[in-house]
Amino acid sequence: MKKHGFKLAVVTLISLVFLFLFFRKVDWGQFLHYTTSANPVFFALIILLAPMHLATRALRWHVLLKYQKKGVRFASTFSANAVGFTVSSIFPGRIGEIVKPLYLARKEGLGPGFCLGTVVVERIFDMLIMCALLGIFLLAKPLYASAFSLSPETLGRLVFWGRIAVLFALAVLLACLCLYFFKDGTMRVLSFLLRPFPRRFSARVLELAREFIDGLTFFRSVGDLLLYTALSLVVWLGIVFYYWVLFLAYHRPQPFFVLIPYVFLTMVGASIPTPGMIGGFDFFSQLGMMSLYGLERDLATGMTLVMHAIQIGVTCLIGYAILWKEGLSLVQLKRMGKTENQ
Repeated sequence: MKKHGFKLAVVTLISLVFLFLFFRKVDWGQFLHYTTSANPVFFALIILLAPMHLATRALRWHVLLKYQKKGVRFASTFSANAVGFTVSSIFPGRIGEIVKPLYLARKEGLGPGFCLGTVVVERIFDMLIMCALLGIFLLAKPLYASAFSLSPETLGRLVFWGRIAVLFALAVLLACLCLYFFKDGTMRVLSFLLRPFPRRFSARVLELAREFIDGLTFFRSVGDLLLYTALSLVVWLGIVFYYWVLFLAYHRPQPFFVLIPYVFLTMVGASIPTPGMIGGFDFFSQLGMMSLYGLERDLATGMTLVMHAIQIGVTCLIGYAILWKEGLSLVQLKRMGKTENQ
């Protein structure tokens, strides 16, 4: 209980620090003016496009799931994504990342550990694809230098965070590959480490570990690896398109390509484990809008808050509707995620 309270206090403090940085020096009169100045047609399109990433992620997931079960329903993967993001929007610690695969496992009769393994693969590719897009953007600098320039400070910040993300993603990828290609050795080491624990507990952990490693099976297929990479591009280019429409809605159109570094920064902010990405996402979004495109602080603040509210609102409405239909509650899902995480 004390451990949970400490984690909650840390997450709350992180959120408050980023919110302070986000709201400082805001002119509230200008903020309200900018917040309500959106083009109504594009604003409606932002709302309609908000669940698009749930659909593209659901489609991509099937490439991994077929190694344990073919014919997993699209409705199930879409629901799992919506429910997972809803839980992460309400509770701290990104517990939705655990709820999402466990929900799908129960719904489709899949191994919980296997589904957890596929989600780890998903997160690795999310980071690698966005880092690759950022790398292409930076390498192509001579092609757009006359139309779009970056200050040395902003360029240095992008390179710094890009390197951090690449190193982290490659480290996790290497660990997963070692687990998969040295499965027998991994299981022997894990069995040795679990000897002091009760037999029932050890057996459960070993079962989950085997299923988790099975979730990495797709690394053996070059064809599926290429397909999954292509679908990951679809996911993230779709997210770039969403933000492209956002800038159109607020009368600050930007070329599609130059929104890549902004989306990368929002990914960095979203990785901070606060409920609903509050604080970290908002600060990095505001930072990107101001430093990359020269938007006024009040406009950047208004655009970020409106867009963030739409994303959380639409996702939670979909998630609540799914849970209501299936007779589940957020508390039940939270317990599911905490139990598996322990």
